[in-house]
Amino acid sequence: MDILIVDGYNIIGAWPELKALKEKDLAAARDKLIEKMAEYQAYSGYRVIVVFDAYFVEGTAKKYKNHKVEVIFTSKNETADERIEKMAIRLNNRKTQIHVATSDLTEQWAIFGQGALRISARELLNEMNTIEKGIERKVKKIQEKRPVSKIPISEEIAEIFEKWRRGKK
Repeated sequence: MDILIVDGYNIIGAWPELKALKEKDLAAARDKLIEKMAEYQAYSGYRVIVVFDAYFVEGTAKKYKNHKVEVIFTSKNETADERIEKMAIRLNNRKTQIHVATSDLTEQWAIFGQGALRISARELLNEMNTIEKGIERKVKKIQEKRPVSKIPISEEIAEIFEKWRRGKK
């Protein structure tokens, strides 16, 4: 099993679309990241966990699922980096490969030591763009294959039915 742990605010700060959104509405930027990670999870089959520092959110540590993506807010005195390192140790085993998405160089070296692989914010963005294009192609293919009518009928009959539908004789 592959698990992708995402350093939430690090990715938000690195992706142009999310960075611009963060300036207006931080919660909307978080939600957008979670939506994108849900697409990533559905397409890749990875289990995705997004970790946010409690620094920007008042209250105690929280953990919940949104779009089947695990979302964790650290406790007040814990950084996302610390939580990610602990999770990389706890989740790593012979059957699991941990991937950590962050552009924080210190964090990257720390997770290498735990046996995890790193994905930079730019690499993850490129991968997301590829995934979104793949999804668009699949949707387009499905739409092209879908018949206009469930019952094949001639143009003449279709026109008659359309007149009936509109109440014309």
